[in-house]
Amino acid sequence: MRNIYDFTLEEFKQEMVALNQKEFRAVQLFNWLYIKEAKSFDEMSDVSIKFREVLKEKYSLFLPKILVKQESLDGTIKLLLEMEDGAKVETVLMRYDYGNVLCVTSQVGCNMGCAFCASGLLKKQRDLKTYEIVSQVMVMNSLLEKDDKISHIVVMGTGEPFDNYDNVMRFIHILNCNKGLNIGARHITVSTSGLTEKIKQYGKEGLQVNLAISLHAPNDELRSKIMKINRAYPLEKLVEALKQYQIDSNNRRLTFEYIMLAGVNDNLKEADELVHFIKDNELFAYVNLIPYNEVKEMPFKRSDNTRVHRFMSHLKKNGINVTVRKEFGTDIDAACGQLRAKKEGIIEC
Repeated sequence: MRNIYDFTLEEFKQEMVALNQKEFRAVQLFNWLYIKEAKSFDEMSDVSIKFREVLKEKYSLFLPKILVKQESLDGTIKLLLEMEDGAKVETVLMRYDYGNVLCVTSQVGCNMGCAFCASGLLKKQRDLKTYEIVSQVMVMNSLLEKDDKISHIVVMGTGEPFDNYDNVMRFIHILNCNKGLNIGARHITVSTSGLTEKIKQYGKEGLQVNLAISLHAPNDELRSKIMKINRAYPLEKLVEALKQYQIDSNNRRLTFEYIMLAGVNDNLKEADELVHFIKDNELFAYVNLIPYNEVKEMPFKRSDNTRVHRFMSHLKKNGINVTVRKEFGTDIDAACGQLRAKKEGIIEC
C-alpha cells in the first residue's frame, strides 16, 4: 500500500486515470490533503463513499508519530518523529520576521562524516522516501494555526540531500505545486556538502529553488580535516560544478554556509582566503556565518562574538556579501542531530 503523500500531482493524475477517474480527481484530493489537511479519507465529503473505499484499499495516509516535542522561548519548535519502521528523524521550525522556516531531514543518519556535526554520530541507515520528507511538513503544519503555517523550507537537516537526490526533487515538486502546499520555489533552499555531479544535475532541473553549499573552510587542507567529503570532491572540482550550475541556472546566487569554529577556521587568514576563493573564481554568492552549537562529545568550540564580527568585517571590507545567521532554540537541543542522538543514547542528556 503506497503512501498518498508520495505522489507528485502529475503522478497522481496518472494514478486516477488508471482507476478510471478523471484527472481532476487528483486535484480534488490534493486540496483535501494539503489545503484542508484531511487526516482520513472519510473526511473527503465531496468524494463518493464508493471511491473512498477504493482509496482506503490502495493508499495509506500514515503520518509519523511525535516522540518528542521541544519548544524554545523564542518560538522555535523541534520535533523527533518516528517513521513506520521505527526510524527516528528530526525537523525544526524557526520563526523569522518574513515567515516560518522548516528545516527538514532527508536521510536517517548521515555518512558525510563532518567532524563538527552531531548528525554524523549516527551513521546513515537509509534514505527517507518522498512521503517521509513531506510528512515532516504535514506534522509540523498540524501544530500551527491556520494563519501561521510554514512559508519557507530548507533541506538542511540530517543527511546529505543530494545523496537522496530523486526523493528530494520529488519532494520539492510536491512543495511547489500550486494545487497543494504552494510554497514558492524561491522560498525553498537545498543544502549540499559538495556532491559535484548532483550539483550539475540540479542546475539543469529548471527550478528557481535556491542552492546552499556547506563550505566551512576556504582551502583543501583545512576542509579535508573537518569535512571528509573534500577528499573525494576537493575545492577545484566543487568550483567547476558551481560554475556550471550558475551557467545552467541563469546565474542564480549561491549561499556559502560557514560554521565558525574557534581557532580552527575563524582567523583572518581564513577570512582572506575565503575572499579570494569567491572573487578569484568569479562566483556570484554570499556567505552565511553560522555560530556553532557545541556538542559535548566533540572537541570544537564556538567562536566568540569578537572573532565572528572581525571575520565578517573583513569579508564586507573586501566586497563580499555576508550575514551572521540568527540563532534559534539555544535553550533546547539546537544542534542538527542532537535530539535524535540523545534519544538513541549516543550523547549525554
